[in-house]
Amino acid sequence: MSPSRTATGTAVPKKRRSGRPGGGELLAAAVGAVPGGATRPGQQQMADAIEHSIASGEHLLVQAGTGTGKSLAYLAPALTVDGPVVVSTATLALQSQLVDHDLPRLADAVEPVLGRRPTFAVLKGRHHYLCLARLDSSVEDEPDDALFDTPRPGGGTKWLGEAGRLGKQVQRLRDWAEETATGDRDELDPGVDDQVWRSVSMPARECVGASRCPFGQECFAEASRARAREADIVVTNHSLLAVDMLAGRHIVPPHRLLVVDEAHELADRVSSAAQAELVPELIDRSTRRARPLLRPDLADRLTEAGDALAVGLAEAPAGRLTAGLPPALREACTLLDSATRAALEAIGDVKADDPDPVRKQQAKAVLDELSATAQRLLEEGDHDVAWVEKPENGSRRALVVAPLSVAGTLATHLYDERTVVATSATLALGGRFDTVARALGLEAPPPAPPTPAAAAMATAAAAGRGADPVPVASTEGSRAAIGTVPATEGPGWRSLDVGSPFDYARQGILYVAAHLPRPSVSGLPTAAGEELLALVGALGGRTLGLFSSRRAAQQAAELVRARTDLPVLLQGEEALPLLVRRFRAERESCLFGVMSLWQGVDVPGDACQLVVIDRLPFPRPDEPLAAARAAAVDAGGGSGFAAVSVPIAAVRLAQGVGRLIRATGDRGVVAVLDSRLETARGYGPFLRRSLPPFWYTTRAEVARGALERLAKS
Repeated sequence: MSPSRTATGTAVPKKRRSGRPGGGELLAAAVGAVPGGATRPGQQQMADAIEHSIASGEHLLVQAGTGTGKSLAYLAPALTVDGPVVVSTATLALQSQLVDHDLPRLADAVEPVLGRRPTFAVLKGRHHYLCLARLDSSVEDEPDDALFDTPRPGGGTKWLGEAGRLGKQVQRLRDWAEETATGDRDELDPGVDDQVWRSVSMPARECVGASRCPFGQECFAEASRARAREADIVVTNHSLLAVDMLAGRHIVPPHRLLVVDEAHELADRVSSAAQAELVPELIDRSTRRARPLLRPDLADRLTEAGDALAVGLAEAPAGRLTAGLPPALREACTLLDSATRAALEAIGDVKADDPDPVRKQQAKAVLDELSATAQRLLEEGDHDVAWVEKPENGSRRALVVAPLSVAGTLATHLYDERTVVATSATLALGGRFDTVARALGLEAPPPAPPTPAAAAMATAAAAGRGADPVPVASTEGSRAAIGTVPATEGPGWRSLDVGSPFDYARQGILYVAAHLPRPSVSGLPTAAGEELLALVGALGGRTLGLFSSRRAAQQAAELVRARTDLPVLLQGEEALPLLVRRFRAERESCLFGVMSLWQGVDVPGDACQLVVIDRLPFPRPDEPLAAARAAAVDAGGGSGFAAVSVPIAAVRLAQGVGRLIRATGDRGVVAVLDSRLETARGYGPFLRRSLPPFWYTTRAEVARGALERLAKS
């Protein structure tokens, strides 16, 4: 059932059609179709809560731990809604998981119950689809085509042999265009270089629209939108959802229920969508694209602005601009604003009878974006943060601006005229939903007493503190982050933690090396390195190392390689998917890497029985947005560290710790080599309450003993 809403936005429950199956019946059919499948208590609880929200119109935050089966828990009740339901995932990989695996199996299972086969569609941004207009104009001998003259990462242009290779990829795309039904890049196998794909795809801002495009009737992106409008369930991603909100909600088809999976990432994706930047190379490309439409003097003004920006970026240090734009960068933005406005006026409107409306719209779009970004930077609004970005290799410099907060944007655009269900394994930070609720634009509720279910969970956890977990023969108490996660609510929303089917206290140990010195230097401290060696040696590999910096990961890899015979896989030395496959296959291997491994690795079984985290993942002082948000809280009389840095660390830490237990038979140890998780009285308990309830210890011999027993099993 889907709620309709009054003019004021109040949800009005809709009555279910007589005889229509409910979410519970559909869920039972779905899990029953799997051999040996059975509905899990948390899964059923989540599905029931979503069905209640569909009827009442209340927004819902659901924390569902790994192994809950949350995809089916929200997909089954979604099929009770009239009209399309939109599911947004954090990544294209999760989007593909739903479309290629979960939804086809669900459709097969519920067809006898519904009396029809439910339909589903995937919706991505325009740039994920082949653009026939761009493909038609992409020729090898075109001097202005970015395919052949875009600077290489190390400087210079592409050599002729490489340009020829890229040209062959374009020809392969031409052949593929004759046979593909969707034009979706993810269906192209083997793939093509990003450079090539950019030359044959069309960002939304540069599209002239189907009515003015000579290929409008054949447009793959338009066809994907048409399919989405007719589907029962539309699967999209957070990036497109963010763009949809910022663009007035006209991209994703109208719907009454939105499910946001991996909701802890949504605010960051909205921030990214609202972020803009100025790069000298982009100004150069935009100038070349617009030059045929401009007088020479106007094109020269754009070139002058790009040169001024390059000089200003070379002089400015990397980092947040706390005292406004430096004079050189201000002058560059002023020149760019003036030049782009003059160029846009000279180009004029795109008309149906223009000789090449596609190229004209492309030129206008990029110039308009440059103009808007320059004006935004010159305004220096209190709601924005600006910084100079200079990667370590120095290959690309940019002047960037992003919103200080997106909570207001989410409050305004996310919840209007639809019911939102936000779910993740990481929503209750410190044992409460308040922090995530504020980040998602929901009004924070007052403290609430524990619910009977939460109290029962806490009682059961306390009763189990004297029992031994499977990997350990020890009488040490479990002081893990069990706590209570009370069901809370605010105006128009409520929250629920359905737990996890895993018995964390018996399947794993959280070991904090409290005896180590507080981390102070960058890289891997000597004492932490020795601790790492002892742990890895006790188990004999099977270790996922999550490090706070590339330098620390590299030092750890060098140390283990020098002092053991274990194979060490280091992120960056090979493609990440290949490294993960090798880690799964080679029982004695170790995989070391940085932040992208903290969420993206799923290695169930005994291939990964030790997760090592070198230090608490607080944002670095040079992370501009986090630093600016913390400073704003400090200026308002609060604690920016507590309000910004600690929650960021809590989410990252929970995601990293979650790499250990991925299935009911998994066992192992999470080792945190940062003593602050135990010794910091202010935020240590908060961080521990944000983690799964592992058996907790600070005794090195307990952790090593458990690993030695696992090595023999």
